[in-house]
Amino acid sequence: MSMKIYVVGGAVRDALLGLPVQDHDHVVVGATPEQMVAAGFRPVGKDFPVFLHPKTQEEYALARTERKTAPGYHGFVFHTSPDVTLEDDLVRRDLTVNAMARGDDGIVVDPYGGQRDLQARLFRHVSDAFAEDPVRILRVARFAARFADFRVAEETNALMRAMVEAGEADALVPERVWQEIARGLMEGRPSRMFAVLRDCGALARIMPELDALWGRPHALEADSGVRAMRVIDHAAAGGHTLAVRFAALVLDVAAIDSLCARLKVPNDCRDLALMTAREHGAIGAVQGEPAERLAALFARCDAYRKPERFADMLLALECATLGGAYPQRPWLLGALGAARGVNAGEVAARCGADKAKIPEAVLAARVEAVRTWMGRRPNLRHKASA
Repeated sequence: MSMKIYVVGGAVRDALLGLPVQDHDHVVVGATPEQMVAAGFRPVGKDFPVFLHPKTQEEYALARTERKTAPGYHGFVFHTSPDVTLEDDLVRRDLTVNAMARGDDGIVVDPYGGQRDLQARLFRHVSDAFAEDPVRILRVARFAARFADFRVAEETNALMRAMVEAGEADALVPERVWQEIARGLMEGRPSRMFAVLRDCGALARIMPELDALWGRPHALEADSGVRAMRVIDHAAAGGHTLAVRFAALVLDVAAIDSLCARLKVPNDCRDLALMTAREHGAIGAVQGEPAERLAALFARCDAYRKPERFADMLLALECATLGGAYPQRPWLLGALGAARGVNAGEVAARCGADKAKIPEAVLAARVEAVRTWMGRRPNLRHKASA
């Protein structure tokens, strides 16, 4: 069998959808690792033979089959040889829309109906092998956030639900769960990801703290879960960072700390989420607060050292208004700017040898700066709260 190279997966899917193609993955049929090295490719795969092209550095994987040997997504044995066909390789992939290939002649090889499901806007699993890898539940959900007009085929949703009931979702490694959730949060419609996870029962297993919002009343809406989904889509529409989106998503979650600890959420996302949930009541009632209270708020949030994080908190809280008026943000950013304008070094120098007076003197100077700034501004008209 002569060596043949195909572009596979997302690159083929996105090209057929008329979308820009970011990365190209390749499958090589009819070759051995030795032949790849002889052709100048550099081996990088640990579990199975993957090679980097000597010029483009794109990945080229030998066609392979796989066999499930243990729970979770680590328990696989891979087999590669020149007699593994392209169809053998494609059948192990997750969804039909990702199981297409394109050869050098430009012809699309589509043995499992990927083009049909693209037209129908349908996510359908290729084979029962889908059930062997629980990460695929997360991937389907993430794809739903990216391709918001697609729906999950009934038989695929039933298979995912059976996987969850069999405990497969419980075998997922926390870092991988967060990786997929984070990628989905950065898509255009993150609420679709959570809808898919709820439909198959996976959200209650991987993020029970978030799942508990559904059915719980919200001050501004009948259901806290529904509200959270509107908020996260609003944050996505605003093009905000992952940390801001996550903080907006979990604003009403009761146990943010346990959620973050279990999923090993990065520190920046965890810290912003915790601070936003802690402070949103105080910030919502900022109108009429004296300068001392504002200076204390800034200190409590470490805003003098980390003004960008404080600004991100206000963005997350603004998202929670779903586009409503949020005059607290410009007001507090202005007051913070005044407080940070105090030259702490000069204040310390005026204290002379009495070092113990420095913190109190710096605080007093900041309070006075905020008070002066407030005196030059019209009263804040507080019309909305987070």
